[in-house]
Amino acid sequence: MAQSTTPVVETPAGAIRGHRDSSGELYRGLPYAAAPIGRGRFEPPAPHPGWSGVRDGTRPAPTAPQPTRDFGLLDMTPYFGPGWVRGAEYLTVDIRTPAADGGARPVMVFVHGGGFVSGSTRAAIYDGGAFARDGVVLVTVNYRLGVPGFLDLEGALPNRGLLDVLAALGWVHDTISAFGGDPENVTVFGQSAGATIVGGLLATPDARGLFRRSIIQSGSGTGAFTPEQARRVTSAAAAALGIEPTAEAFATIADERFLAVLPALTDLDLRTGTATDPLVGLSPFSLVLPVQPADGLGDGPADEVDLLIGTNTEEGRLYLVPAGTLESTTEADLRAVAARVHPDPEATVAALRSAHPDATPGELRSVLLGDALFGAGAARMAGAHAGISGGRTHVYSFGYRSTALNGRLGAAHTVELPFVFDNADEPWLHGATGLLGPGAAPRGLAAQMHAAWVAFATTGDPGWPAYAPQRPVVRNFGY
Repeated sequence: MAQSTTPVVETPAGAIRGHRDSSGELYRGLPYAAAPIGRGRFEPPAPHPGWSGVRDGTRPAPTAPQPTRDFGLLDMTPYFGPGWVRGAEYLTVDIRTPAADGGARPVMVFVHGGGFVSGSTRAAIYDGGAFARDGVVLVTVNYRLGVPGFLDLEGALPNRGLLDVLAALGWVHDTISAFGGDPENVTVFGQSAGATIVGGLLATPDARGLFRRSIIQSGSGTGAFTPEQARRVTSAAAAALGIEPTAEAFATIADERFLAVLPALTDLDLRTGTATDPLVGLSPFSLVLPVQPADGLGDGPADEVDLLIGTNTEEGRLYLVPAGTLESTTEADLRAVAARVHPDPEATVAALRSAHPDATPGELRSVLLGDALFGAGAARMAGAHAGISGGRTHVYSFGYRSTALNGRLGAAHTVELPFVFDNADEPWLHGATGLLGPGAAPRGLAAQMHAAWVAFATTGDPGWPAYAPQRPVVRNFGY
C-alpha cells in the first residue's frame, strides 16, 4: 500500500484507491456483487467481474432506487441520506479502517434501516470515524430495496435484499484482511429493517461461518411476512402495474415505475387468519419466511453467534410526533391500530390504559406501535437466542429523550444511532429540526454506548452480564 494521502489496496477484484484522514483510511463504493440490471434485479447477487487499473474509492457509490422520505417537521436526512442517486453499480460497501496494513482488527458490518424501501451507506449518521479511531474496521452495506429487494415473485428467489447482505458478508470474509480486518472476528449489526435482516441471517443456513457476533438495534425477531401476506403485496403491485406477478413480467418494468406504485401498496390490510401485520402498515416489504426468525434460529448460525439486542423506550413516537398525530390521535385511531396488531383489540386497549392511566390516546398509540413493531419481537428473539446460545445473549434498553420538536420526540426510533456511532455532537443532528433537538447531547452517553459496542465486537462482552429468562439482565442507557 502506498504511504500517502491516497492509499491503494490490492483486492482479488482489483486495486482500489482510498483516502487517509485523521480517522484512518476510507474506501468508498467497493462492489461486492455485479450491478443488478434488467432481469438481474430479480436474481441472486452475482460475482463482480473485477476491474483493471486502480479504482477510485474516494467517492461514494450510487444508491438503490428509493423514494423520497418525508418526516414532517423532523430532518431525517442524516438517517436516510440523499435518496436515490442513480447508477447501476450500487451493490457496494464503504470501509473505514485504522489502516490497511495487514492487521487483524475486529470487523463490524452495518446494515442500514429504512423500512426495506430506503437508506444507504451515504447517510451521514453512519460515518465510521469513531470505530476506526477505536481500532475497529467498519463496513457499511448497500443492498436492494423495495420491489427488486423484497417483493416475492414467481420465478425469483425471495429476500433478495437479504441475499445481498449475505453476499457482502462473503466478500468481507474473503477480502477484509487486505483492509486490516480479521475475517474470523466479524460482527454484523443493523438497525430497524437492517436489524430485522440481521435476525433473518441468524436463521439462514448459508450464513454459518460468516460472522461471530450480531447486534439487533430496534429490529424484530417476528417482523417477517408470511407467504400469504407477501402474496397480497405482490398481487397489489402487479395490479397497479397492470402486469402478471412474475419475475419475467417485472423485469420489463423500469425502476421509476416501481417507485411510482409504492403509494398503492401502502396501508394494505395484511391481517390473515393466523398472523397480524408485523409492520402495522408502515411498509409493504419485509422478509418473507415460513416461520419467524425467532422461531427458526435452529436452522442458522445463531447457536454459534453472540447476540446484543435492544430497543428504545419510545420507539413509536417517530411515527407520530413529526406528523402531528400524537396530539390528534382519537380513541377510534387507537382502536384501529390495536385491531391491526392484536386479535382482541378491546382487551389490548384496556390493558394499555391500566398500565398508563394518565396517557392520552396518542401516547397509548405510541406505546402500542413501539411494542408491535419492535419490543415484543425483540423480546422473543432475546429469549429464543438465550435458550440456544449458552449465555451469549446481552440485552440493552435505550431511554435518552431527544429534545427535538419541543421535547416531544423523546426516546424514539433511530435516536440511539448517534450514540452508537459516537457522533451525537455533530451540528447536523441538532437545531430546531434536528434528530437530537436544540439541546446538547448528554455528556458521556455516546462514549458509554459506543464503547460497549466496540467491546462486544472485540470480545463478545459488552460490559454487563448475559441475559437469561431466569435472570433477565438489561443494561439501561440514557435513563
